[in-house]
Amino acid sequence: MRALLSGYYGKGNGGDEALLATLLQMLPPHVTPVVLSGNPQETRDRYGVETVNRMALLPVIQAMGSCDAFIWGGGSLIQDVTSAMNPFYYGGLMTLAQQMGLKTIAWGQGIGPLKRSPTRWLARQNFAGCTKVSVRDRASAALLSDWQIKSILAPDPVWALASQPVPELSDLPTPRVAVTLRSHSQLTETRLANLTRAVVDFQKATQAFILLLPFQKSEDLGIAEAIQPHLQNVSQIICLEDPQLLKGVYRGVEMTIGMRLHSLIMAAAEGCRCFALSYDPKVNRLMEELEMPGWDLANLPDDPHVISQAWIKHYTNGNPLSPEKIQSLVNQALIHREVLVEVLG
Repeated sequence: MRALLSGYYGKGNGGDEALLATLLQMLPPHVTPVVLSGNPQETRDRYGVETVNRMALLPVIQAMGSCDAFIWGGGSLIQDVTSAMNPFYYGGLMTLAQQMGLKTIAWGQGIGPLKRSPTRWLARQNFAGCTKVSVRDRASAALLSDWQIKSILAPDPVWALASQPVPELSDLPTPRVAVTLRSHSQLTETRLANLTRAVVDFQKATQAFILLLPFQKSEDLGIAEAIQPHLQNVSQIICLEDPQLLKGVYRGVEMTIGMRLHSLIMAAAEGCRCFALSYDPKVNRLMEELEMPGWDLANLPDDPHVISQAWIKHYTNGNPLSPEKIQSLVNQALIHREVLVEVLG
C-alpha cells in the first residue's frame, strides 16, 4: 500500500518536521509513504522516503494516482489566518484524493481559525468526506461536532515522537533554560526589547545558561541573533534540523520559555518546566489543557521586571509534568497511530 502525505513539510519548520517524523514513525510497516515536500531532496535524504515537489501540479497528481491513501499530516493546515490560500491548497488536494477514490485521513489536525465563509465551507466538505478524522484539541473536536462530523480526539501526535540525546549539550554549562521566540506581528519591537531585558535579568538571577533554539530559521534565527549579544558568554544558539534531536535537546533543560506550540510540547514531554508566550489560539489551548503558566503576547506586561519575576518564580517553584502524566499523554497520542492502522490495515 502507498500513502501520499501532505503537510507543511520541507519548509524548515521544526514543529511540522516533528509531525512528519511522528507520522512516519506511526505508519504501519506495510505502507510506503510518498511525501509532498517544499524541499524534496532534503526530505528524501533525512527520512529515506519517496518525495514529490508539493507545488508541482502534474507530479503531485501522478503521485496521487499511484497511491491508495491520502493523509493530511498533523497540525494547523486548515486555517486562514497565516494565509487565505492554506485551506484551498490542502483542501484542493483532499478533494482530488476523495474524487479519485483514495482512502483519506485527516490526521492529528488542529482546525482553525477559519474566518472566511468560503474556507469554512470547503473545510466542512473536506472533513465530511474523510474516511477517518483525528484531532489534537477539544476546540477542533467541538467544531467538527457542530458540523455533525465524527472525529477522534487525542493529544498532539508529537507527544509520542521518539527523541534522541544531543551529545554536544554535555559541553555546555548547567542549569540550562531554553528560549524559542518567533517572528510575529504581536511580537513588536517594544515587546521583544522587554522580553530581551527580562531574559537578561532572569539569567543573572538564576545563573542559568540560555539555549536560544530557533524552530524555523527564517522566522526565529534573526530574533535569537538579536538577543544573544545581550547574553555574552552565558548563551548559545543551537539550530537542530532533525526533529528527534530537537525534542531530545530538552532532556538537558530545566525550563523552557516558548512561543511555538511544539517547543512547549517537546519540552513538556521531556519533563521540562514550561512558560508560554501565546500568539495563536492553539498555544492557548495547550496552556489551558496543561494548566501551563504564560501570557498572550497582546497582554504581555510592559515592565521587564514583572516578566522576569514571573519566570524566576516558575523556575524556582514550578513543577514539570509528572512522569505519570507524560506517559498518559504519550499513550493517548498513540491513538493517532490506531487511526492509521484502522484505515490502512
